Amino acid sequence: MEDVVVVGSGPNGLAAAVTLARVGLSVTVLEARSTAGGGARTHDLGLSPGLRHDVCSAVHPMAWASPFFRAFDLPAHGVELLTPDVSYAQPLPDARAGIAYRDLERTAERLGVDGGAWRSLLGPLAARWEAVVAVGMSDKRSMPRGLSDVGGLLGAARFGAAMLEQGTGAWGARFRTEEAAALLTGVAAHTIAPMPSLGAAGTALLLGALAHATPDGTRSDGTRSEVTAPGGFDGGWPIPRGGSGAIAAALLADLEAHGGTVVTDHPVRVCTDLPSAHVYLFDTPASTLVDVIGDALFPTCHRALSRFPTGNAAAKVDLVTDGPIPWAAPEVARAGTVHVGGTRAEMARAESAVAAGEHAEAPVCLVSDPVVVDPDREAGGRRPVWAYTHVPSGSTVDVTETVLAQLERFAPGVRDAVVATRCTPAAELAGHNLNLVDGDIAGGRTSLWRMIARPTAAANPYRQAGHVYLCSASTPPGPGVHGMSGWHAARRAAYEVFGIRIPAI
Repeated sequence: MEDVVVVGSGPNGLAAAVTLARVGLSVTVLEARSTAGGGARTHDLGLSPGLRHDVCSAVHPMAWASPFFRAFDLPAHGVELLTPDVSYAQPLPDARAGIAYRDLERTAERLGVDGGAWRSLLGPLAARWEAVVAVGMSDKRSMPRGLSDVGGLLGAARFGAAMLEQGTGAWGARFRTEEAAALLTGVAAHTIAPMPSLGAAGTALLLGALAHATPDGTRSDGTRSEVTAPGGFDGGWPIPRGGSGAIAAALLADLEAHGGTVVTDHPVRVCTDLPSAHVYLFDTPASTLVDVIGDALFPTCHRALSRFPTGNAAAKVDLVTDGPIPWAAPEVARAGTVHVGGTRAEMARAESAVAAGEHAEAPVCLVSDPVVVDPDREAGGRRPVWAYTHVPSGSTVDVTETVLAQLERFAPGVRDAVVATRCTPAAELAGHNLNLVDGDIAGGRTSLWRMIARPTAAANPYRQAGHVYLCSASTPPGPGVHGMSGWHAARRAAYEVFGIRIPAI
């Protein structure tokens, strides 16, 4: 009998497996697909010889900022995070653009009359990024370790105040230019939720702060942080050399080095698909746990999991281009991530349409060209461009033309550069990752309440039955490649089942 069986090999499942294997427990991970990694995989899709595309996630600010990955030390496991000079960009009509440089002061200077407003909003959060991450990546039940001093508490308070501003009708009071307003709104749109909202604002401020943060311990206010990232990280929004699969490969190698095993092509649909174990952790949607465990769940958990609302969806479009995207605003070409959606007003309308179950005429799209920082991803002069757009849950629409039309607005002539495309509609995303039910890439609704009551408001949102835990993005802290949902659940399971205390990180 195994000590631990983990169902699902996404970043959270692997984080849980690594955490428990490192304290001496026997661990087996069951993966339904033929390759492990879940949302952190990189594959040859057959679109162009030698090109490998990121199947789901592509850009990873949390890979250096997450407490789990800081403790894991990705560089020591061979992962190189490549940080572009421009963390993200927001192209606008008339060849204008908002540009978020790694350098906060350079960003503020480019924003002109809104430079001071940008600096005063994001500067304090970037300076206290460790406190912002501690709040954002916590289990929403206990005092985060990063708030142990006055500076940390002040950073958390600034984060909360900024959320109230940018998550409510007051969001229009700070910025005077379309460039600054749209630049922050593009980050908020990662939640695929109506805007303004507190959940979207929290995401925008967390990721926005990391775009300008300095993980080496030097703060922009001249003080030093005791919380640093492992050596070799420049902060910002990095892209792993070779693709997101490098992160999964590092976790898998560590798991195997500590005696754990991964069994692929092993779907778990009913309880008889599970081998005998002392504890089970599910890196799956809440609905999967209901299907597999059923009446064995705590009654309150069964009701909560059955009612946990899914989020809106994304449809993926993989592109092959024979050169860089010809952005009308040249600085956009330096960004690792581009939010394509136009002005703040346009993006808010588009997200409202998706929330209402409609396909927006001009939806928000996210685009990343890894060759910006990783020239080895190019093959034969061609580039593997990653893109997705927001659509209603369960959409079966091929959105290739929609994405190209949005790109053409801000990169005239881009169609001439595209030599191959591949669309995966929202309804088909679960074909490569069972967690992405109906295209929900967030593991459930991302409102502020549902980031706390995720999937329940219980004191322990991870334990769902006697020795059964949920450790996916459907638990706090929610979506993203950070491993923290897996770590939080594993830490509880280690103590509650085996009496093993795992120190806080």
